[in-house]
Amino acid sequence: METKRTIDETDLQILEILQDKARIPNAEIARQVGMAPSAVLERIRKLEHQGIISGYEVRLNPKHFGQKLSAFVFIETNHTDNGTLAGQLADITGVQEIHQVAGDDGYLLKLRVADTEALGHILRNEIATIEGVRTTRTQIVLSTLKETRRVSLNPPLED
Repeated sequence: METKRTIDETDLQILEILQDKARIPNAEIARQVGMAPSAVLERIRKLEHQGIISGYEVRLNPKHFGQKLSAFVFIETNHTDNGTLAGQLADITGVQEIHQVAGDDGYLLKLRVADTEALGHILRNEIATIEGVRTTRTQIVLSTLKETRRVSLNPPLED
């Protein structure tokens, strides 16, 4: 059984560097934190193995792919949702995020689509036809002031 390893200041530095630029060469990370490249690589592998680093991805500009409209959709579900609803929502093209939320709404979705016509099609012909969806409320984004996947790297709380 693996013991839980605490994240030290060097790990936090490595994570900060990777959040800024995931494609940075290992040797450059090592230079910035003052360690040997092999030691940095070992730390990164441990962080991946522990699930602290869950993956690497490229952030594309959705406007270059005709996805100029962002919207948030609140979905009120009936109480017979057996868990398959979230999977069906995840299969809809344009759905970027699905959050199960507290309150009257069961789910909050973030969508990126071409325009209001495409959004209307998804709402009427895809979301509304899923068994368990009672109602939807949609908020269209007028402008995005901040959007990030970065995680604050304040020292983690100890269990």
